[in-house]
Amino acid sequence: MRGRAKPPAAPLPQRSGVDPVRVRLPQDPVGAWPTVRDHLLDRFGGAIGAGRVEAMLAEGRFVGADGVAVGADEPYTAGRHLWFHRDFAPEAPVPFPVGVVHRDEHVVVADKPHFLATTPRGRHITETAVARLRAHLGIAELQPAHRLDRLTAGLVLFVVRPEERGAYQTLFRDRLVRKEYEAVAPYDPEVALPRTVRNRIVKERGVMAARVEPGEANSESRIELLGHRAGLGRYRLLPATGRTHQLRVHMNALGLPLVHDPVYPAVLPEPEPGREDYTRPLQLLARVLEFTDPVTGRPHRFESGLRLSAWPDR
Repeated sequence: MRGRAKPPAAPLPQRSGVDPVRVRLPQDPVGAWPTVRDHLLDRFGGAIGAGRVEAMLAEGRFVGADGVAVGADEPYTAGRHLWFHRDFAPEAPVPFPVGVVHRDEHVVVADKPHFLATTPRGRHITETAVARLRAHLGIAELQPAHRLDRLTAGLVLFVVRPEERGAYQTLFRDRLVRKEYEAVAPYDPEVALPRTVRNRIVKERGVMAARVEPGEANSESRIELLGHRAGLGRYRLLPATGRTHQLRVHMNALGLPLVHDPVYPAVLPEPEPGREDYTRPLQLLARVLEFTDPVTGRPHRFESGLRLSAWPDR
């Protein structure tokens, strides 16, 4: 079976580290779209308004593979590719830098701060680790090999060359990366540690909190106590699987919810844009990444330079 042809390269550069949107015009067997304008209004008018689509066409915001602006009345051609840049809503800058722990010709290992998303999603587009790193390092094709929750700080592995991304993603898929996290949560002498937590975690799209359900376990984490003082414990968390919110769910299931967790045990109202309380970061840090490089064969061990504010002077 013949594979799908690779789409042409984008004729537009990135903007603020974010790629342009590519649109492939679909087949139109009934002739519903005589012109490009008709299709774009049908496709995007409901989301951003017909007036905004018209304005973008007038401004030459939609371009073809040759980089030339598309005319509103150009005949519709199925299979054609168009590109445009989305309008970014203003985003409050996350007031912490993205550190670079390691950089070579294959990978970048970044130290992501709390509150910064890894990749564009929802209302976080330009204020993301990948957008910042692309702009700062000048690596337009940089892509993450995995993701870290926006509220979690620590190490994220990025891939420099698109053709090598699959090899690094496979490391995470096949559990060939040793990940070590650090957390601060209440201390309870009645909770016997170390222990391994296994259960079935279900996370529904559009629902903030994941939940534990009966059934075959799909998640596993080892929990170790490193020390305790003043009613708080410092914990080492070693996930064997990578379910959404897994470590937070497992700690909460032990009666040890992480300090400043806005979801577990209770979902708190999400702050309005620009009103995030940066003085109360979730006390969870991706501290260590350890793996054998699938491209070079070299062993790697990286450690975060960040610290959790609820456990100072460790």
